[in-house]
Amino acid sequence: MPICKPSATEPRCAAALLALGLALGCVTTAAAQESAPTPSATPLNKVQQQGDAAMERLKDAVADQKTQTPAGPSALPDMPEAERRRAFEGLRHHAPSPAMETRARTAVDAGKDAFAAQREAMAKRLRQALGLDAPDMEAVAKVAAPDAPHNWVPVLFVSSSMPIATLRTYAGQLEKVGGVMAFRGMPGGLTKVGPMAKLSAEILRLDPGCEGPACTMRNVQLIVDPLVFRQHGVNSVPALAMIPGDPTQPYCERDETSLAATHVIYGDAALSGMLEEYARLGGKQEVRDAQARLERR
Repeated sequence: MPICKPSATEPRCAAALLALGLALGCVTTAAAQESAPTPSATPLNKVQQQGDAAMERLKDAVADQKTQTPAGPSALPDMPEAERRRAFEGLRHHAPSPAMETRARTAVDAGKDAFAAQREAMAKRLRQALGLDAPDMEAVAKVAAPDAPHNWVPVLFVSSSMPIATLRTYAGQLEKVGGVMAFRGMPGGLTKVGPMAKLSAEILRLDPGCEGPACTMRNVQLIVDPLVFRQHGVNSVPALAMIPGDPTQPYCERDETSLAATHVIYGDAALSGMLEEYARLGGKQEVRDAQARLERR
């Protein structure tokens, strides 16, 4: 049934309903505030508080350990003047050992001599590898050089612009026949020896990955001789000529009239193919020895 009838008392019913709604809202808000946890009681706040307490305990422990660590002595121990004087007098009157000093001096001198000898040996090997010093005469005697003026030496005309792999292949073939590799000039000019020495090492080094003066080199002679290029009219490389005598002799000891090949073979071919072409042109006698050596190996 209706709480209030529509009558003159209708405003009072509306006021009563409004008061009842406000009362219910206040009760609901209070219940929600009572059921919600306070900020200090949340798990996150508890963990933070425990962590802060642990950090404080750790700081206190570190501070206590620092204060309890004994410090090292910062000064000489306090001892009577007589004992201190006696200690210094004992050090001052310590008897030297001549035998020990002699042994030490001998060891130092021996070390200096050994180091100087080793340094000189390494410097000599480095100069020989770079072509700045003459090799040992015993090693030179073992080199297969042309021995008679009636022998023909294969001379391969090459250039520093050719690929290193090609030059290394020719060096391996020339080593078998006792040939010579000739350059018109040196990379960087005749005033610079370093680039030519580096190029020679790259061509003659038996192991391309080896570094240093101790590497094994091929038994092939390299010459820089623009006159032999001009004498044979060589304008393109590679080219092969069978030169009588020794093409590695100095200019003052060379007989230019005898150091002339009858043919010059051009073309980027193997040494065996060049020798065959030379023989086909009429130089069978000149290439016979070189072909025999090449076939034996």
